[in-house]
Amino acid sequence: MVKPKVLATHRLFDPARRILEENCDAEYWEKPGRPPREEVLRRLKDKEALICLLTEKVNDELLQAAPKLKITANVAVGFDNIDVAACTKRGVIATNTPGVLDETTADFAWTLLMAVARRLGEGDALARSGNWKGWDLDQLVGTDVWGKTLGIVGFGRIGKAMARRASGFRMKVIYTDAVRAATEAEQELRAEYRDMNALLAESDFISIHTPLLPETRGLFDAAKFERMKRTAFLVNTSRGPVVEEAALVAALASEKIAGAALDVFEKEPAIHPGLNRRNVVLAPHIASASLETRTKMACMAAENVIAAFEGRRPANILNPEVLKG
Repeated sequence: MVKPKVLATHRLFDPARRILEENCDAEYWEKPGRPPREEVLRRLKDKEALICLLTEKVNDELLQAAPKLKITANVAVGFDNIDVAACTKRGVIATNTPGVLDETTADFAWTLLMAVARRLGEGDALARSGNWKGWDLDQLVGTDVWGKTLGIVGFGRIGKAMARRASGFRMKVIYTDAVRAATEAEQELRAEYRDMNALLAESDFISIHTPLLPETRGLFDAAKFERMKRTAFLVNTSRGPVVEEAALVAALASEKIAGAALDVFEKEPAIHPGLNRRNVVLAPHIASASLETRTKMACMAAENVIAAFEGRRPANILNPEVLKG
């Protein structure tokens, strides 16, 4: 029996490889870094499945180069790198990996929040510099988190996970979302709904957890920063283009806000040079980067592929209409 051919644009973790190799003829990009675009297109000519990362654009160009492709499986919850409509038009299943990274991402958003509030990046640099002269009363004094107001923009699974953690700090939690949460969820999480302008005005910390959509691209612009408290901090672990980096840099430079902590960037992997500031914490898109979570994500993508080849509906299909008829 001929096994279906799969290309993975990363070497993947061993448990995911085992899932694939029991059922498929799997080929991996084993070299460091990303595969060149032309190499991906060349290797896809005879492949029936693609397992990819956010760095690979699944668009008309790629789909045209892969005439046998049946499924593209993104190892990420976000899928702005995939032209879902183009996949649907060609009958290609598109999938992602939601759910398994919610808690890990919320953990990391809190890591960033605490780091920027307590000036951890500056402290780490000073401790390593060899220039630290010892304890001093006003040395690197930061901002308390306990008892403050946390504003959550986007109250999906990760936003709610942020709210649960906030109770341990006795924070007031407010949120905004296109769809208001159920009363039961608000009561359980002690979260209060606000419109965007009210949230901006009240929050001491704002954590972004919205997907990248046409209506959220550039959501945080100069006008939004004007409405924030001068003592407030912005945390973003969602998608970089949700924040206009030039506007953020201007707000930081003019002290319209107190600081920012970012895991994602508008033109990733490029980072606006103006963000290289003492009151900004930067991370290289690692919010879901625990070994446990990234392994689960890779396994979920592999399982989506196997489901498609076995004629089953993949658990995380983005375009179920391709299965109709």
